[in-house]
Amino acid sequence: MSYILGVDGGNTKTIALVAQLDGRIIGAGRSGCSDIYGAGSPGEAIAALEQAVRSALHEAKLQPESLTSAAFSLAGADWPEDFDLLREAIQQRRFGQTAWVVNDALGALRAGSPDGLGVVVACGTGAAVGARAANGRFWHSSFWQFHHGSRQLGFKTLRAICRAELGIDPPTRLTIHALEILEQPSVEALLHLITARAEKVSRQNVTRLTRALLDEAGQGDAMAKQIVQEHGTALGDYALAAARQVGLEGTPFTLVLAGGVLRHPSHLLADCLVERVRTKSPEAHPIYSRFEPVVGALFLALEAAGQAIDEALLSRLVPTLPPMSLFETD
Repeated sequence: MSYILGVDGGNTKTIALVAQLDGRIIGAGRSGCSDIYGAGSPGEAIAALEQAVRSALHEAKLQPESLTSAAFSLAGADWPEDFDLLREAIQQRRFGQTAWVVNDALGALRAGSPDGLGVVVACGTGAAVGARAANGRFWHSSFWQFHHGSRQLGFKTLRAICRAELGIDPPTRLTIHALEILEQPSVEALLHLITARAEKVSRQNVTRLTRALLDEAGQGDAMAKQIVQEHGTALGDYALAAARQVGLEGTPFTLVLAGGVLRHPSHLLADCLVERVRTKSPEAHPIYSRFEPVVGALFLALEAAGQAIDEALLSRLVPTLPPMSLFETD
């Protein structure tokens, strides 16, 4: 029997799925950061990638030699030398008789777009934008795009709180929420927690402010709304750039919205993104991704093995998806 591997690797987590050729998932694995730019070293990133794959193979009771086709959708797959490094590491470990490496934006696009075509904006801990057209042209933002994920929203929230505390900007309810979330008695104490030499590790905590920002923007806080609206517009600009790069601008393309930040109940961020895209592509059709990005990688591997992603295959795949706890970000 033939078996298929799909892997999604990012800064927060790496997920691997092993499936039969008919789409049934029989193994899943998870590890940490496999971004060769985000991990301590490329070696550490590749070790995380290997851990996730071997965990999935162990659950499936298979050896690497059983894998016919594999697709790796990876953050950090940006430049030609990155692809060379990752392909060599995958080939050395024999993770698939045939293996493909794509940027993680393209895996997210395949997970959300019914035919794998269109534009994707994925916004989670980081952000990734990509596009693929019917003629095979594709593009991903990679280093063309800087800091548009949850972490950047957290730092924008911190900046707004500091400006309000100094009287530069009007008061904002974000202050109260930030002090509660990070358990600090004052804005000065909060700032010390984030910036002091002995507390550098706590800079990661700033990401925890993003949900409060989105909550308050949805409730009408003026400063929170401004931050979210500007961020959504900026993401929309990159989505338009992606569409332009592959010749989709102005056409009725699918616009996939993915990632935990864009799934927030207020939808303000997503609405601003879509509004910006429709200034140049009024017939763009936004949809929220039905599947996690790793399923997009699995689809790519299945298609490479000659399998159509149709309703019959999905009827076998969906009931075997791992529990959502596998995909949750701490």
